[in-house]
Amino acid sequence: MNVFTLFNGHVRSAVEALAAAGALPRVPELDRIVVEPPRDAAHGDLATNAAMALAKDAGMKPRDLAERLAAELGKRAEIAKVEVAGPGFINLTLDPSVWREALRAAIVTGPDFGRSDLGRSEPVNVEYVSANPTGPMHVGHCRGAVFGDALANLLAFAGHAVTREYYINDAGAQVDVLARSAYLRYREALGENIGPIPEGLYPGDYLKPVGAALAAEHGRSLNQMPEEAWLPIVRAKAIDMMMAEIRADLAALNVRQDVFFSERSLIEEQDAVAATIAELRAAGEVYEGRLPPPKGAIDEDWEDREQTLFRTTEFGDDVDRPLKKSDGSYTYFASDIAYHKSKLDRGFRNLIDVWGADHGGYIRRMKAAVSAVSGGTATLDVKIVQLVRLFRAGEPVKMSKRSGDFVTLREVVDEVGVDAVRFMMLYRKNDAVLDFDLAKVIEQSRDNPVFYVQYGHARGQSVFRNAREVIPDLPEVDLERRRVLTGAALSRLDDAAELALMRRIALYPRLVEAAAMSHEPHRIAFYLFELASDFHALWTKGKDAPHLRFIMQNDPELTLARLALVQGVVTVLASGLAVLGVGAPDEMR
Repeated sequence: MNVFTLFNGHVRSAVEALAAAGALPRVPELDRIVVEPPRDAAHGDLATNAAMALAKDAGMKPRDLAERLAAELGKRAEIAKVEVAGPGFINLTLDPSVWREALRAAIVTGPDFGRSDLGRSEPVNVEYVSANPTGPMHVGHCRGAVFGDALANLLAFAGHAVTREYYINDAGAQVDVLARSAYLRYREALGENIGPIPEGLYPGDYLKPVGAALAAEHGRSLNQMPEEAWLPIVRAKAIDMMMAEIRADLAALNVRQDVFFSERSLIEEQDAVAATIAELRAAGEVYEGRLPPPKGAIDEDWEDREQTLFRTTEFGDDVDRPLKKSDGSYTYFASDIAYHKSKLDRGFRNLIDVWGADHGGYIRRMKAAVSAVSGGTATLDVKIVQLVRLFRAGEPVKMSKRSGDFVTLREVVDEVGVDAVRFMMLYRKNDAVLDFDLAKVIEQSRDNPVFYVQYGHARGQSVFRNAREVIPDLPEVDLERRRVLTGAALSRLDDAAELALMRRIALYPRLVEAAAMSHEPHRIAFYLFELASDFHALWTKGKDAPHLRFIMQNDPELTLARLALVQGVVTVLASGLAVLGVGAPDEMR
């Protein structure tokens, strides 16, 4: 039950009733009607822009239309009060029965409460992490991995057919650097003294196992080959072992992906990059020309020469972009165009890329490329994930010895646990820098959001265990307990704090849809904290006011009603935590 969708329908019905009665000069289009919580809770439970959005089409002044709509809506028993405010806003105060029925719907629906068909099974491709396979994942990759995974969960919960994808950057100069670094470790494994790692190579100890594996597999034979012979062998082995480690790191974070797409496959199998460039050239989007020198800072893509250029300016970019380097090899941009075209060829028209903080300047050209290769039929939303600053009790964390120059994802997960990592990586909007304190995220206090939310779920389960003193046959299994609580006398719940908690529960389905449409899973984390806060506050209120306790020794009917309220809370907490990929514990020690 989505209260906001329900009352959007009621507002539409009111407009149609006025039209049928001849009270409107013209019948307006109804798609612009919005029903949402008012900015100020003192104004009621719901607010609608209907009169202001429809007045012009209806041929009326907004205030006049609002008055007529208010009179029509006031006929409904579910609406206790209707007020017209300002130039034509309509504020609705609902009868408490609406919130009780929303609670009952949460209990009946259980884990599927909030699930939506908003996406209508539309395929959506979410590409995230896509870290270069040149070393273990660091804490910055961790944030992108959690964000992408939670976004994929959210979109699936909202009715999309989601494919989770990882783009393996296994072509280009950086993997050759990886190979040369691994070759040094291979020589080291053979007993050579390699000395300090030269500038420009990867210094971390994580490549020692790669060197040892190469020595075990090839003995000294690689040492007897020229670089052009051993480089592809070492590169392939290093990439395979790095990707195995990356997959293990992702598994430790409870992140999974459906597709691992190789960049090298774009040029090794059928040269999809050349085919894509040819297609764009045939459409008049690629030409041979010169770029003007950049204004201000030097653009690394600029070369004063005749070159192959893509007309990205025709699609909203600020300058046309080169597709080939001076040595004839493809630019990263050319490969990225071919890669995104492969997504289109696989049937996706809704694309989401999750990128790191240093890729913001790349967004416009990539959107231009997707628009060009799709003929304007596809959309690309790029979500930038900002930096993570790591602290321990307020002090910056030093770099990892194993990685050489950063803290690895696995080190963070091993220290504080996957739930703390995932929740806190989402407890801030993705495009804001995140301060992650390893000491604070394991505190058992209200100041630690992940503890506070998980404790809300555990506290609810403890209420059920304690309630068996009053209702000894209360089932332990969630499904069976929900069947019992569905019949509770919810009319007994009439305290302001109880009604406020029901309103918060009723907000969840709308929040899921709004978060899915905006691609913002952090909204779920914020909401769960607010829901847990309301629940903890009501529990504390019961300590000071015994008549509000969840368990009433001499009133089983009221106890059952309040247990239904607790069930609504734990149902939504468990659902939201599942979307975030965080556990919902029944007990916390």
